[in-house]
Amino acid sequence: MSIHFGPAGNEDAFAKAGHKSSLDAPAYVAALGLNAYEYQCGRGVNIGADKAKLLGERAAAHGVQISLHAPYFISLASPEEKKRENSIRYILESCAAVDAMGGNRVIIHPGAPVGKPREEAMVLALETMQAARAAADAAGFSHILLCQETMGKQNQLGTLAEVCNFCRLADGIIPCVDFGHINAREGGSLATREDFASLLDRLADGVGEEKARIFHSHFSHIEYSTGGEVRHLTFDEEVYGPFFEPLAEELARRGWTPTIICESAGTQAQDAARMQAAYLAACAAK
Repeated sequence: MSIHFGPAGNEDAFAKAGHKSSLDAPAYVAALGLNAYEYQCGRGVNIGADKAKLLGERAAAHGVQISLHAPYFISLASPEEKKRENSIRYILESCAAVDAMGGNRVIIHPGAPVGKPREEAMVLALETMQAARAAADAAGFSHILLCQETMGKQNQLGTLAEVCNFCRLADGIIPCVDFGHINAREGGSLATREDFASLLDRLADGVGEEKARIFHSHFSHIEYSTGGEVRHLTFDEEVYGPFFEPLAEELARRGWTPTIICESAGTQAQDAARMQAAYLAACAAK
């Protein structure tokens, strides 16, 4: 297995080039030398089975790995049972869609504590996630990896330690490490290669080497305040990081093969190509 780079959804230049459908995305990202694409279902899983299958066929033809971002309104720790049940349903819908696309990774936001002490909320979130994994397995989606994402705001669940707790529930749950979120949440903690190495060491300790080597990832520069994440930026932003080069060096040293999805604000495919170039340069310099 090799490392993968690609964008989250379609960048601004995609539409400017005349493309009107995400069915054109595999060819677009492949033309940039990229080999991954994350389909966005943040506002709901609204893609039909036929379109999902066609997208998957085009992705396979261009050597592009597909993943899918589940709806943002998933709330694993909601005090309302109906909302937790709906969250499991949204995860199953996401699994069905990515399966039709020929992909096997669904990225999930855990949600917020919703008025509960953080520890109590995590107990409930873990129960909901375990139920979601069991439901996915029962529905024939045991091959679909559920990727729990680290989150960028202080009032959200999703610290690295909490994500590791989710991942220890079952083999089919792996981490989605959003380096921009972590950097924002921790007030600029990721600056040097040593910073990234420490984080990856904690990841391996928390989920095991097998899952750590193939982790899913989001990467972007993110503006932050005392509460954490404020907004996503582009790689041309030089005040806020994190910057990819130190991570590229560390990944090249370890030989890990994650999937790295760029979530820059409007330049995500171009910035993904910049990350790939930095990684290849780091490999060449080893």
